[in-house]
Amino acid sequence: MEINVQYFIGVSAILFGIGLFGIFTRRSPLILLLSVEIMLNSCNLALISFARYNGQTAGQTFALVVMAVAASEVVIGLGLVVAMARRKADLDVDHLTTLRH
Repeated sequence: MEINVQYFIGVSAILFGIGLFGIFTRRSPLILLLSVEIMLNSCNLALISFARYNGQTAGQTFALVVMAVAASEVVIGLGLVVAMARRKADLDVDHLTTLRH
């Protein structure tokens, strides 16, 4: 039995939904970063599954670009979290304006 592309897209949609739920319900910056990473990984899964289905390598190349963007996003986000922790700021997304001073 061969696994079709529909199964991969279904798993990708479920992962994207979990990430979207995490963004809408949580206020911690770390959880938001984790949710964005889950969403980016679900997009990578969809890209690679379509590339495998079509027999092309463009989706796999684009997935590598998305991974590089995700890595840079994590570095910037964790730098902000460390800056907030050093200033003993509230780790709530609604109060991020305290870093202006």
